[in-house]
Amino acid sequence: MKIEVTINNKKMEMEIECDEFLSDTLRRYGFLSVKKGCDTGSCGLCTIWIGNKPVLSCSVLSIRANKKEITTIEGVQEEAREFAEFLVNEGAEQCGFCSPGFVMTILAMKRELENPTEEEIIHYLTGNLCRCTGYVGQLRAIKKYMGVL
Repeated sequence: MKIEVTINNKKMEMEIECDEFLSDTLRRYGFLSVKKGCDTGSCGLCTIWIGNKPVLSCSVLSIRANKKEITTIEGVQEEAREFAEFLVNEGAEQCGFCSPGFVMTILAMKRELENPTEEEIIHYLTGNLCRCTGYVGQLRAIKKYMGVL
């Protein structure tokens, strides 16, 4: 079956299977920043935005995206680059495998929360796993990026 979506401000028609998950569809169409780590909605690697809200694309059937606006990290490159500088400056960037989903979550948080507390930041990030860090540097970078440190 076919669905119509707008991905990173570009209208597209996609051929999907009725039981296909959005992460698989996006990767098949070349959006390789959408990583797959767990296929259970537990790691955050597949985070994208649907209607400007972070969503775990491995837990959403592709048909649910029909007529929706989707954003991947390719659609917010300037903002992602800006936040990446904060990560680098705090020594918080490691292998980068989790980065696209993590960054998409941070950018969504910045749009949604104003002057978040550390507890709110940690709560917002629950489910974004990184095997390389202890999150201390990342938390420090996020606070500086959000202007709360």
